[in-house]
Amino acid sequence: MQDAMTPPRAGRREWIGLAVLILPLLLVSMDVSILYFTVPFISRDLVPSSTEQLWIFDIYGFVLAGFLITMGALGDRMDRRRLLMIGAFGFSAASALAAYSSSAPMLIGARAVLGVAGATLMPSTLALVRNMFHDEKQRSTAIAVWTAVMTSGIALGPVVSGMLLEHFWWGAVFLINIPAMVLLLTLAPILLPEYHSAGRGRFDLGSAGLSIAAVLPVIWGIKEIAAHGVDVTRAAAIVAGLMIAVVFIRRQQRRPDPMLDLAVLRRPAFAGSVMVSLLAAFAMIGFAVLSTQYLQLVLGMSPLKGALWSLVPSAGVGAAAPIASTLVRRGVDRAKIIAAGFVVAAGGFAVLSAVPVESGLAVWLVGSGMYAAGVVVVLSTATELAVGTVPPERAGASSALMETATEFGGALGIAILGSVATAVYRAQLGHHVPDSARETLSGAVVTAAHLPPAAASDLLRSAREAFVASLHTAVWTSAAIMLLAAAVALIYLRGVATPRPAAEAELLASPGPLNR
Repeated sequence: MQDAMTPPRAGRREWIGLAVLILPLLLVSMDVSILYFTVPFISRDLVPSSTEQLWIFDIYGFVLAGFLITMGALGDRMDRRRLLMIGAFGFSAASALAAYSSSAPMLIGARAVLGVAGATLMPSTLALVRNMFHDEKQRSTAIAVWTAVMTSGIALGPVVSGMLLEHFWWGAVFLINIPAMVLLLTLAPILLPEYHSAGRGRFDLGSAGLSIAAVLPVIWGIKEIAAHGVDVTRAAAIVAGLMIAVVFIRRQQRRPDPMLDLAVLRRPAFAGSVMVSLLAAFAMIGFAVLSTQYLQLVLGMSPLKGALWSLVPSAGVGAAAPIASTLVRRGVDRAKIIAAGFVVAAGGFAVLSAVPVESGLAVWLVGSGMYAAGVVVVLSTATELAVGTVPPERAGASSALMETATEFGGALGIAILGSVATAVYRAQLGHHVPDSARETLSGAVVTAAHLPPAAASDLLRSAREAFVASLHTAVWTSAAIMLLAAAVALIYLRGVATPRPAAEAELLASPGPLNR
């Protein structure tokens, strides 16, 4: 007989429910990258301007990041299963609208709605995992699965789109969302628990507006700087977002029932987990752009072939998350697990520093597999620690804050690593080549196409050598940041743990959240 003070263990229903929750998570993460191969097809049919084309790609990520905290807090005040189903319905409808868009503005609008729905789904899935798995060891395993699926979805997006475009029109990359969401809408009422948080105040629309207004301009400014460099408008957007964030924080401090509980951020376990997640995303997402260019523009792979090879390191991801979960269950200090993950990632980046200009696929696979495995160990362990630290009734907003930190980390990684790589590339290439070739490696490839064969060959060789030199600088920068992050984990997370089983059981037995 189970002790009254022991949290209930999850059974078959909860584990099947986890499989159901993986569906929306996989699709939301895939939609970040699923348009990579569709540019020629969308351009031919919708004829977007250069600005519209950028917004078709970026609007989804911007809106997703901006609405995460708002939707997470909304889930803390209403039935999370119902909010998940609303998000699934909205994601299906927006997917159909995107697939059959007849103009670029219509597709941009559909992608924006997809971002809102995605922001509804992501924190809802993680918060429901918190509500379904109260046993610490089982929750660690469930969150390891959640993290592996989220990170794998981004890598899987280009592959799925490439395969679909071989046989169907570009709208098919959106239509694949609908069957999975219909399945979710069918199974969620049967397998997922309802969750009602009693005693919570009304949803604060003012705070919601401030959180969106704080996140969106900062994300936009960082990504624009990464793509086009610093100017007054982009810098002003970041400053404006940070100023609004200060107003948002002061509002939370004054309200009796804040949308975001700032007391959670004062807990070393949660604040440290947010920080290491941001640093892990910095390396993983920031380096992904350079890695893609290496496969396609240096090794000369087609986009689909490059995407397929990029899945190979995911084998390490699939093994790393369960290993991290096993170590947590055996009582290893989470700070040591996270620090070890960062050290492995740093080792992977060190291996990548040996990538040559030609025939470097084997070195790239080993290094990428190492850093991906290390980063997933960090993300799964940090997420499990952060989610287990907060009470169930705060799980939605807290999960959203973790996911927002990951978005910021990725944006910063793209901006900083991209800027470092660009500076080295230009310095290595010198001033004896056309300006268009000095901007990017892709610009050099385009320029070479209009030159005589001998001149084109010389330009491409010089540009590829300069790019690989810039890649080496970026990976050493990443390795240094990973080692710094390992030190941060050991300092701020040593000895911290999730609530003891008795405290968890007492929390479940107290008035407030109701699971049934």
